[in-house]
Amino acid sequence: MKYSEIMVRYGELSTKGKNRKSFIMQLARNVRQALIDFPEIKIHADRDRMHLLLNGADSKLVVPKLAKIFGIQNFSPSIRMEKDVSKLKEAVQEIIKEVYTGKETFKIIAKRSDHDFELTSNELNQTLGNAVIDVFSDIKVQMKKPDIPLRVEIRRDAAYLSYETIQGAGGLPVGTSGKGMLMLSGGIDSPVAGYFAMKRGVEIEAVHFASPPYTSEQALQKAKDLTAKLVPYVGKIEFIEVPFTEIQEEIKRNVPQGYWMTITRRMMLRLTDEIRRIRHGLVIINGESLGQVASQTLQSMVAINEVTNTPIVRPVATMDKLEIIEVAEEIETFELSIQPFEDCCTIFAPPQPKTRPHLDKVHQYEERLPIAELVYRALAGLKMETVYAVAKSGQMEEFADLL
Repeated sequence: MKYSEIMVRYGELSTKGKNRKSFIMQLARNVRQALIDFPEIKIHADRDRMHLLLNGADSKLVVPKLAKIFGIQNFSPSIRMEKDVSKLKEAVQEIIKEVYTGKETFKIIAKRSDHDFELTSNELNQTLGNAVIDVFSDIKVQMKKPDIPLRVEIRRDAAYLSYETIQGAGGLPVGTSGKGMLMLSGGIDSPVAGYFAMKRGVEIEAVHFASPPYTSEQALQKAKDLTAKLVPYVGKIEFIEVPFTEIQEEIKRNVPQGYWMTITRRMMLRLTDEIRRIRHGLVIINGESLGQVASQTLQSMVAINEVTNTPIVRPVATMDKLEIIEVAEEIETFELSIQPFEDCCTIFAPPQPKTRPHLDKVHQYEERLPIAELVYRALAGLKMETVYAVAKSGQMEEFADLL
């Protein structure tokens, strides 16, 4: 069936009162970015609905992209036509002919916002329902949960017909809650944490720590590929690569093994917080799940968190591993995450890490490190690449001039 537009219904953002307009405009920007390879589509964002005028674009290619955009409750591919009763009758008959196999029930759901139209909503329901029965005498009408809910909307500009309602991603439009820096490893948890943060409207930038030659190009590419899996939910994400080799070598040379992980995570957090400052972010997001590994006990979190006052959002903190894996499979990051390319945390993992590190010892061991100089040199070597929803050459930027 050749659709002329897609009608988008808002979700939670419909409750936002005076801020509703800004939420809708952000959603429109996100839709435009996600559909950047469909320049012919025109977007009209009204107060109660968003209308995507397809202008010849194939709805079958658009629908999968639209289904991943946060802030959309559901949407319906629609046919736009003249507000003429006889033509409407012909149109609903043609739709039923295309989708009816002899078993389905149906219902006409008419809505009239143009009160100058010749028929009321109830009259339209009866007229169009009778038109269907005239062609298919055996078809059954079902008022609750029909197999074919045929919606007819009479608006000022035209009539719109649809019979599919496709579930959207829900949540809030990405960008309406500010920006956060996602500490993205190559594991299962952090991409899921990024997904949940975006669902609550947070624009994320992915911060990945690389320690060549200990970590490989494949490990770096894996992190970029995980970022690409999150991109369809917003349209593009900035990927920031942090050089971490020198810092890890210094920690290994000067700190007892049991405290390697604690001080490594503190350095990562310091750097992420500085990147947040440079990039004007508001929060740090990570994939820590309480009690899953040594650095994620409450005692370790307290010791690691001490280096920043910036809020740290942990979307998967109270989820168990199976719950996280289930989401990872749903968003298609799981198979990438389990590829055997180790990140810098696993490469330098001590055999017996401290699960209850003492802060006085942490401070004592950090005095052996030139922390300010290490942070400065790492920040000077940052690289940023924009990961898009469609294949584009990423634009690499150096950060030294921002320090």
